[in-house]
Amino acid sequence: MPHESIARDAMAACGPFLYSAAMDLVIFDLDGTLIDSEAIILRAQYETFIQCGRVHPGREAGLGVIGLTLDLALMRLAGLAEPDDQLTQTYREVFNGMRQQALTDPSLAEPLFPGVAELLAALSQRPRTLLGIATGKSRRGAEHAVARNDWGALFATVQTADDALSKPHPGMILRALAETGVAAERTLMVGDSVFDMEMARSAGVTPVAVSWGFQPVAALQAAGAQHVIHSCGELITLLDGASLAA
Repeated sequence: MPHESIARDAMAACGPFLYSAAMDLVIFDLDGTLIDSEAIILRAQYETFIQCGRVHPGREAGLGVIGLTLDLALMRLAGLAEPDDQLTQTYREVFNGMRQQALTDPSLAEPLFPGVAELLAALSQRPRTLLGIATGKSRRGAEHAVARNDWGALFATVQTADDALSKPHPGMILRALAETGVAAERTLMVGDSVFDMEMARSAGVTPVAVSWGFQPVAALQAAGAQHVIHSCGELITLLDGASLAA
């Protein structure tokens, strides 16, 4: 389906805009961008592959698929031509068990990256700036992250694997634009994966890469990142200096 058709359908479903088109929108990825979830995700991947009788290809490969929807991530990680239901279901069970274990095991914690809490607090005080999420997590997973970090009032739009096709398809961003009424040229997509950068380019928004995430900066630049930030504070500077405002 053409991207414009997706946007029109999303706008029709969302009804009247809640916000002004003169506002700016900053959309964040979760894993590797706001949340340091490397430990629990990799351990869940390794345990899943063991239970399914497969050999995990290693840390770099494991981090390289984060951002895709779960079925596609595991498919690519296992070198398969199509999603494998056993892998996907086993991972869900393993991950949910580890999340419970994380309540008493700090090695499985999912902390925010340094400066994230302060960044979101500062952005939430900017009257012309809206915040959004676009994540390969399920709706349940995204809601868990929002609730755990007390972000309920921060985000104007939250897009998940249950709402649109997997990154790098632009559907998540197009839905976010439709829900908020913000123009693509006034929108940043902040992420740590090539999937984020490619999704942003396809949706016509500005791709911003973070250097602290799960994929190499060089790969993000090759995928189309227009800006690379090395600290959360640099995003504020970028917003203040970017040509997003009228």
